[in-house]
Amino acid sequence: MDWDDLRIFLAVARTESLSSAGRRLTMDASTVGRRIARLEAAVGAALFLKTPQGYALTAEGARLVAPAEAAEQAAAAAAEGVRRDAGLTGQLRIGAPDGCANYLLPQVARDLCDAHPGLEIQIVALPRVVNLTKREADMAIAVSPPDTGRLVVQRLTDYHLHLAAHRDYLYRHPPVKGLDDLRGHRIISYIPDMIFDRELDYLSATGLETAQISSNSVAVQMQAVRAGAGLGIVHDFAIPFAPGVTRILTDQISLRRSFWMIRHADDRASRRLTLLAEALAAGIRAEVARLEAQLTDPGDGPT
Repeated sequence: MDWDDLRIFLAVARTESLSSAGRRLTMDASTVGRRIARLEAAVGAALFLKTPQGYALTAEGARLVAPAEAAEQAAAAAAEGVRRDAGLTGQLRIGAPDGCANYLLPQVARDLCDAHPGLEIQIVALPRVVNLTKREADMAIAVSPPDTGRLVVQRLTDYHLHLAAHRDYLYRHPPVKGLDDLRGHRIISYIPDMIFDRELDYLSATGLETAQISSNSVAVQMQAVRAGAGLGIVHDFAIPFAPGVTRILTDQISLRRSFWMIRHADDRASRRLTLLAEALAAGIRAEVARLEAQLTDPGDGPT
């Protein structure tokens, strides 16, 4: 049985699609289909059942997953042994919520690539939890620890959020001196039915019920605040990227959340991934601290 065919089999099993597997493997869907057919001929059984939702594993296919993953780990260990003396190289795919992906990971990726020129970093910003079981990423950053799965979870750092607005908005609208004043202002927040983690339900934490402008993206919300569209709960670490945005009611609305690093349990044996995880964790902690430290006045952001 060809290991390369098993590699393609795992990609289809994880993505449930020939085209998605092809994109992940940088080959066309027809080639993926031919290789799956070749593997099915070799094992003498159908491994997938084509459904309207995609390619679902048959019972025979499900039994092949564990041996294929064992072969995958062995191949990764062999490759790691060959390049051990060459430093940290190769591809690292990081899944993260878009607040972290937009405002923290670009700087952290820059520093990692400066330190390890042979490293290629891919940042996957998704408005949902990244599925490590399906190998959507090598490791993921999340805003709450998962409850299930063969995963290794590490708390990275706390971060802070406050109500904020652009100075132009505050100049044009009635003053905000207390929580009661918020009712007369336009609010920017998440689309309620697209909140994928309870830690992102900021309106509930502030006593507000509805938002007039909403998005499933932290970056879009921040851009709306920066455009003077209204008031929004924003990450302190994002404010240095938005000149003119200032925090308000900091003594009445102040949220603290945490970032968590999640890895697949099988990856603990990989020295390379462990070193990369340690470097990534240190980078995120340092970047949150650096950016939040720029907000020296508790009631005012940078200009």
